[in-house]
Amino acid sequence: MPDTGAAPVPVQLKAEEIMTLEQTKLIELLTSDAPDFARAKACQRLAVIGTREAVPALAALLADPKFSHYARYGLEPIPDPSVDDALREASGKLTGRLQIGVINSLGNRRDTKAVEALARLMDGSDADVAAAAAAALGRIGDGSAAKELQRVLDRTKTVAGACLECCEGLLTKGNKEQALALYEALLLRSDLPPAVRLAATRGQQATRRP
Repeated sequence: MPDTGAAPVPVQLKAEEIMTLEQTKLIELLTSDAPDFARAKACQRLAVIGTREAVPALAALLADPKFSHYARYGLEPIPDPSVDDALREASGKLTGRLQIGVINSLGNRRDTKAVEALARLMDGSDADVAAAAAAALGRIGDGSAAKELQRVLDRTKTVAGACLECCEGLLTKGNKEQALALYEALLLRSDLPPAVRLAATRGQQATRRP
């Protein structure tokens, strides 16, 4: 990190002190040997004030089992495309619960550029990762996500909930035709739980109304 000429941040800080630090000091704290508590609080503070400059320091923690959750908490609200780039990259490198966490963040950010990668994960052998990928596609809720979910719906009912959420996203974006097609695809499956079929029926009827 370049020398800014400022005094280094003390690593022993109280929570209320950390929550008043400026971004440069928070990044310094994250990349220091500060106690876990202080670094976690820095992530929380960056969720409020973080910008593009904070992304590399937060992204570096995505593979750390102790801090991955805090890093994602700090990254998700930052309104910069570099966050999505970092999350997409991490989603292809991590495994297990860390990968699932990153997948959830991609869904929370409605990252349409992640659809192709999420579709591959949805087709993978890890059932938990596949379920997380389907749920993320449902939250993204655009036409490409709907296409991938409908493709998988043909062979498994496990993505039905994600399909319903995707339909809501499509309708929000004004894509009634594709939402209707996805509702109808759901109704073609007679093995879905009654609550899902009811939701799909109501969605279909509402979407058909002028």
